[in-house]
Amino acid sequence: MVYTRQSPALLVIGVVMLIIWWLASSGMLSPVIQHLNTEKKYLSEMTSLPLYFGVIAVACGLLTWLVKQKPGHFDYYLATVAGGMFILLIAMVVRWFIAPEIAVIGASFGKVANTGKYIHQLLGLNYVVLGIVTGIIIVNVFKIPQWAQHGIRLARLGLKTGVILLGTLYSLAELQQLGKLSVLLIAVFVLGSVGVVLWLSKRRNVSHSMGGVLSAGIGVCGVSATVAAAPVVKAKSVEIAYTIGTILLWGVGCMFVFPIIGNLLGMGHVQFGAWAGTGILNSAQVAGAALAFQPDGIETLKVAEIFNITRVLFLPIIVLWLALWYVRQDQVTQGVNDINVSRVVIEKFPLFVLGFIFMFALSSTGIFAPANHYKGKYFDNDIAQEKLLNDSQLSLLFSQVHQVKRTDRQAALGRLIQHRKVMSIEDDNTIRGLVNAGVLSKEANSILKTAHKNVRHTAKKIKKFRQWITWLFAFGLVGLGMQITVSAMKQAGGQPAVIGGIVGLLKAVLSLVVVLMFVKETI
Repeated sequence: MVYTRQSPALLVIGVVMLIIWWLASSGMLSPVIQHLNTEKKYLSEMTSLPLYFGVIAVACGLLTWLVKQKPGHFDYYLATVAGGMFILLIAMVVRWFIAPEIAVIGASFGKVANTGKYIHQLLGLNYVVLGIVTGIIIVNVFKIPQWAQHGIRLARLGLKTGVILLGTLYSLAELQQLGKLSVLLIAVFVLGSVGVVLWLSKRRNVSHSMGGVLSAGIGVCGVSATVAAAPVVKAKSVEIAYTIGTILLWGVGCMFVFPIIGNLLGMGHVQFGAWAGTGILNSAQVAGAALAFQPDGIETLKVAEIFNITRVLFLPIIVLWLALWYVRQDQVTQGVNDINVSRVVIEKFPLFVLGFIFMFALSSTGIFAPANHYKGKYFDNDIAQEKLLNDSQLSLLFSQVHQVKRTDRQAALGRLIQHRKVMSIEDDNTIRGLVNAGVLSKEANSILKTAHKNVRHTAKKIKKFRQWITWLFAFGLVGLGMQITVSAMKQAGGQPAVIGGIVGLLKAVLSLVVVLMFVKETI
């Protein structure tokens, strides 16, 4: 069988990529880039990636269009290039143009209440979600062309590779910031949520694959856990989409309700941070709720982020559990009693999760960044002379010192003015809180942000890993969306939302009770 379709489509895709590269490199796209405010974020990508992949697409496009292929391995792999490049082009358009335009529109409405975030940020309308939506629109409205169908399967490979590289962003240093109670709290609610979802899924006759992927998304850390668990339980694309949708919808609701409840109950910063980091499912909504509760500091945000990151560290444990659970369900369904569960789990346990564990272990040794890094970022104030604050900047800050009332902020600002740089991690955190409080002028806050950036570094290797992760997820999720049809979604029904709502509510209420009983203002 010959998989490669003779079509000029791949050649056209390559030409379009090269046109994007030429327009960005020549400056002809500058008005658009300025409107979208993406010069710092995406210009370097736009002047490199379309060139590299455009050349590959043109070369392969000429080969597939002009040369008739014969059955074999070369034909099998060549046939995937067209679909892969099709997905990549859509991902480029979404990331560079559609998502930034949504951000511009969201910013035009101003920030929502005291969350410090715009509506598109709170709703999670980033390139990840928009990529899935774009894929769904393409497959349901325009259909996937025949020449691209064989390559759509590359989407899952992209997602698996992205999960492996996620391990580089975390290290054991996060655990050093937590007490035993904090780790126990996360463990109980992560494992408990997964168990309850699996139990409810069985009671409500939901498929094993749907229950498995939903349990990971609800129990651990949202989208990343969903993507990581999907291959283990052989989840369908529509089941992944349902899980992500449930997580985002529940997270948005919690983000607005949690701060109200926290204020009514008079919760402290550590208490609320622990509750938000435990009870809210998605990282973006965790940060939004923390900032809404304490818009004039970062104490709540720090605690919430630490709890949220700790959930990620449970991901390999949950995946192993789901692998074992899924094998046992197959055993029951098939009515076979002599299955060697341990052997099957070892054989079927996904290598990409082992890759995540391996990269996490390497990251903890400091091979990519200092071993105490947090998502690749670390504090170091041994900076070059030109990065020290200049006299005019110091003069402006000094003229506004009297506006700062809190003694800790006064002291941190005084040390910054004296030494022309941030002197410690504690001072850095205090100054970030001062910026969030909005006490000083816009110009002064800009100087403080500059001082923060000068001492807060991201390892070069981690920057590269982040870029790769970004594109692997952009690529994979667009392709995932292209495998989700309306008919399949109708067939799946609304059970995931019901189960997600029940478990999400239980998790929020019970974690609130536990936090109020056991978590004090010092962990």
